[in-house]
Amino acid sequence: MSNFDRYTRVNKFEKRRKNTKAISVLLLLGGLLIVVLVGFWIFGGNDEEEASNDENNNEETESSIIEEDNEEEDSDSSEDNNATEDGADEEQTENTYESNTETNEENTHEEDIETEEADPVSDDENVIDAYTGNWQPVGTEQEGPHTTQFVVDSQDWMEMEKAIRLATGLVEENMITWFIGNGGEQKAIGTVSNSANTEYYRVYLTWVDHEGWKPTLVEVLQENDKD
Repeated sequence: MSNFDRYTRVNKFEKRRKNTKAISVLLLLGGLLIVVLVGFWIFGGNDEEEASNDENNNEETESSIIEEDNEEEDSDSSEDNNATEDGADEEQTENTYESNTETNEENTHEEDIETEEADPVSDDENVIDAYTGNWQPVGTEQEGPHTTQFVVDSQDWMEMEKAIRLATGLVEENMITWFIGNGGEQKAIGTVSNSANTEYYRVYLTWVDHEGWKPTLVEVLQENDKD
């Protein structure tokens, strides 16, 4: 064998060895790259999934908190509404009871009343009729020595109006008070009409100690002389 042939075979062997080594390095690098990609996909995917789960959990937690707050607000609002409704119902019941009590008291007085014609106090041509009745004092909340107060909405004024309603048969919602004034010592005179201004009355009252105002005479008027 010549030296040339030997040299050629050695070169071929070295070249093949280098190619094999290069291929091995490339395969190793490729394998490492695949491992890195797979690892990134596995661990990176878990991180994203965990982040997504954390975000979903946070949203669910916030949603639960909002729902709980809304439920508490609805509950508080419901309790406030119930309390308001209960208070309104109690107030309405109390007002109804007081109104019914007063109405029943007036009706009780009216049922026992008997009237008869009487002569007017004066020769007033405006008086077309007059009558008396077995009226009783309407009661009073006043105590001690009595001094008549002719002041609108005073205790005397309200009790005198009550006595006038008893004598005329008018109800509070259907009576207009035109005048209440002095009729003498512990006496009063009131002029009233119905709300339609079609009936007019002059009522004479006297004070009974510890019992209140008592009607003594009613004059039916042709027209309102206090308008």
